[in-house]
Amino acid sequence: MYCKFYGLKERPFNVTSDPAFFFLSAKHKEALAHLHYGVSQRKGVIVLTGEIGTGKTTICRFFLNSLEKNVKTALILNPYFSETQLLEAIVMDFGIKPEDKTKLGLIRQLNAFLLNESGCGNNVALIIDEAQNLKPGLLEQIRLLSNLETEKEKLLQVILVGQPELNTRLNLYGLRQLRQRIMVRYHILPLERNEIRHYIEHRLSIAGLVGGIEFSDEALTAISDFSCGTPRLINMICDRSLLAGFAAETRKIDSNIINKCLEELSSYAVGGKSFEYNL
Repeated sequence: MYCKFYGLKERPFNVTSDPAFFFLSAKHKEALAHLHYGVSQRKGVIVLTGEIGTGKTTICRFFLNSLEKNVKTALILNPYFSETQLLEAIVMDFGIKPEDKTKLGLIRQLNAFLLNESGCGNNVALIIDEAQNLKPGLLEQIRLLSNLETEKEKLLQVILVGQPELNTRLNLYGLRQLRQRIMVRYHILPLERNEIRHYIEHRLSIAGLVGGIEFSDEALTAISDFSCGTPRLINMICDRSLLAGFAAETRKIDSNIINKCLEELSSYAVGGKSFEYNL
């Protein structure tokens, strides 16, 4: 709606997990380095956590796109499955057409695939997003998959991605064997205050902006206070502010525009503050 007015090719502040808009903040750079290290060194089980809206899914998609061709991958986004269904989803995402869909049959086919890939000099990585939703039985199934190995190396690298509740679940006594197999951990923190301007400018640039949109210092302060550095919330308020700027026929986003947008938010608590948010 406002893209033509600002000279944008696409909306810069969508809340979808588009790796093309990935912003390499200091914390996201560290997270990416941990993922590359864990997979390249075949560490087995890797855990990546972060609060809602900090960019976990986006970094996973960016990571997948940055891997070498000798790394075969599977991505499970919503693991609301039984143990057998999870195995089938994993097998199929690796491109295997399961002939035997029993639990034992699926494990055998997966193991054969992993051995074949290892023999060809390839590595295999499985990413499970929203892993905080995995029940203990499914997490135990993940542990058993992580046991698939040769005498020299792990055949399958498993990346569990989720909200901080994932760590609470992993600390259950019954999952201590899995916990001992976690070799790499990283928790993504929100953007620093001084990164928010660069984040906004980065997304505007990716969306095709050549020039013509200015966020005032006061506006950036209000955005920072509202979002507490959470990318998804920055996107939310910036999208609204561009719409408000379009309505006012101005390319300068000042604190008045931001504050008017915040007034529209209803009962949305962020960082101990309550804002109005009306979708």
